[in-house]
Amino acid sequence: MNNYKLTIQYDGGRYKGWQRLGDSENTVQGKIENAISVLTGYPVEIIGSSRTDAGVHALAQVANFKISDQLPESKIMNFLNHYLPPDISITEVEQVDDRFHARYNAKDKTYIYKIWNEAYSHPFMRKYSMHVAKKLDIELMKKAAQHFIGEHDFTAYSNAKSKKKDSVRTIYSLDIEEVDGFIQFRVSGNGFLYNMVRKIVGTLIEVGLGDKKAEDIPAIIASKERSQTGGMAEAYGLYLEKIQF
Repeated sequence: MNNYKLTIQYDGGRYKGWQRLGDSENTVQGKIENAISVLTGYPVEIIGSSRTDAGVHALAQVANFKISDQLPESKIMNFLNHYLPPDISITEVEQVDDRFHARYNAKDKTYIYKIWNEAYSHPFMRKYSMHVAKKLDIELMKKAAQHFIGEHDFTAYSNAKSKKKDSVRTIYSLDIEEVDGFIQFRVSGNGFLYNMVRKIVGTLIEVGLGDKKAEDIPAIIASKERSQTGGMAEAYGLYLEKIQF
């Protein structure tokens, strides 16, 4: 079998997330699988590195698939980009070793979250950032962010629908900066639970608004109670930025 690695960008706004669910074709995985199956003439399953939620975007999602045919990388890339809808793009195709697995070989992932932090809305970024009209205290959020770094049991920051039995994850970095009116969060770790990044950002927003204290976070994490985390940031402000192997 021939194993191919895809690097993918997509606007997740109109999709029910990455993962194909039953007979639902309104997923990014489903759209790409359909396109590959048209190319090969038989059903093909692809494996994604990250199962992004409904509405979440990706700058560099990675997936792989195996087929019996050995096709030129350029042919696969050109065909898929012609066949796929314009909100999904294949930016790279690479034939890789048969043992490469997009999910199991991923060592760490980085997500970006964008907040438009002005009193007025941003008409051109309203589908790609969360609007918080009240000014956020960035220094307080930076202080609070440090409590998430390291290895923790993130049960409190998971979703009740999560099927993961092990909720221990390691966050390597969580940086916050302000750029042209946007507040940007960049978080890297060895893996993330369902809704985990959005729940972390939601807590940091509450700290920035003065509704929670930075010192509250260790107790929230230790409690393992989802009810303690507060609100969850909107899906459309979240981007899967990169995956390291």
